[in-house]
Amino acid sequence: MPFVELGELQTCYEMTGRERPVLVLSNSLGTNFSMWEPQMPQFDQRFRVLRYDARGHGRSSVTPGDYTIEQLGRDVLGLLDALELERAHFCGLSMGGMIGIWLGIHASERLDRLVLCNTAARIGTKETWNARIETVRKNGMESVASAVIERWFTPEFRATSPQKVAKAQLMLENSSPDGYAACCAAIRDMDQSDAVEEITTRTLVIYGRNDPVTPPADAQFLVSKISGSASVELNAAHLSNIEQAEAFTDAVCSFLSR
Repeated sequence: MPFVELGELQTCYEMTGRERPVLVLSNSLGTNFSMWEPQMPQFDQRFRVLRYDARGHGRSSVTPGDYTIEQLGRDVLGLLDALELERAHFCGLSMGGMIGIWLGIHASERLDRLVLCNTAARIGTKETWNARIETVRKNGMESVASAVIERWFTPEFRATSPQKVAKAQLMLENSSPDGYAACCAAIRDMDQSDAVEEITTRTLVIYGRNDPVTPPADAQFLVSKISGSASVELNAAHLSNIEQAEAFTDAVCSFLSR
């Protein structure tokens, strides 16, 4: 896989698809860019797709210290600059969606359209994130994997699609504990509730009807604050792009192709 070097950070990325509008895909906490595999056959037919591993994840660098959402957002801008991409569509899920919110507020001139998936202006409490950080740093990723998987997927999906769930769990367990904890801190410290109304980029909000991490009320808040935004509800929990892959892909393609 190719890398872009920006100071201490090496960002692993993959560019595929046709010479059409660029679509950047940003992964959730505890995953790498392979989480988007269900979407790739259709996305590659319609877009020039840029997938990347967020700082601390996958094959990208695990730099020291706690991260911030601003830092992760500037990583995206650095990647676009290095690849000489002036503008792009951006689709982010969970932590990737928080990055998308930051980009919509602070770098709208680089965005064509914005898709915010299973995300929120603020996720969880400081106490919850601190407890998870402590657990992961002390006991590793496997200590939280089962609980996370239960929040990623509905009981029905876990029962009917065990291979897909096992693949996601393996991706989570193979994540760097240090990188994961550093990104937990970024989510813990970010509250974009007041600034989200500054987003002027045309935006789609996708959410899961049964998502315990970012429930429908979080999506409804985003839609109420982002002028002209639209929303799509899927019968899914948190990783809706995997649990409802076809419906998710169709929603994104329809919005970006209008």
